[in-house]
Amino acid sequence: MEKFSTIFHRAANRHGGEEAFREKLAGHYYGKIDNMDAPKSDAQWLAEFTKRVFQAGFNWQVVENKWDGFESAFWNFDPKKCAQIDMDDMERLTSDKGIVRNPVKIKTVAPNARMILGMSDEAGSADKFIRNWPGDDYIGLLAYLQKHGSHLGANTASYALRFSGVPSFILSNDVTAALIHAGIIDKPATSKTAKKSVQDAFNQWAEESGENITYISRVLAHSIDAG
Repeated sequence: MEKFSTIFHRAANRHGGEEAFREKLAGHYYGKIDNMDAPKSDAQWLAEFTKRVFQAGFNWQVVENKWDGFESAFWNFDPKKCAQIDMDDMERLTSDKGIVRNPVKIKTVAPNARMILGMSDEAGSADKFIRNWPGDDYIGLLAYLQKHGSHLGANTASYALRFSGVPSFILSNDVTAALIHAGIIDKPATSKTAKKSVQDAFNQWAEESGENITYISRVLAHSIDAG
């Protein structure tokens, strides 16, 4: 297993040296994110998950451009209202030109709202539930979201968490290639065993570097060419 310092230096050498690379990391965060670390309401978490579900495999900007329409169509993502979406609501939503009219993705809003309500019942708010999840068990949080939510696969959930300021790694092609290069896995991590190996590696690199898993994930992504 490679040391994080080795991975960092390789990434820095690919991006103009250590100083330039640190500046790149400081200035780039997958786009503009406002109030990343501010607590989110239950409605905001439902909105975040919904946005990432609709953006998955689709043009992100189209969803962004229609977002006002989404908020209006889904009662500003009030979880209690969204949890009760019925057939009449589905007929209205699938005819609403103000949103992306994908019936499969529209159907995810109700179960994800129920998941949010369950988190809130357990921890006082979905935000507390998510942010209090042990940082050394990120794969456990992803598994929870996938099991209790709808269409919240690893990358979709990870983007929602990342854009909300929750320390996260995203198993993109680049990160996966870096993990294979580092000898952590030998193919994309889909099994429980492989995911545990990835988590263990991130935990070890976090201890070595003092950085969180978001930072480590971004360094990995820049350290090697997936192609």
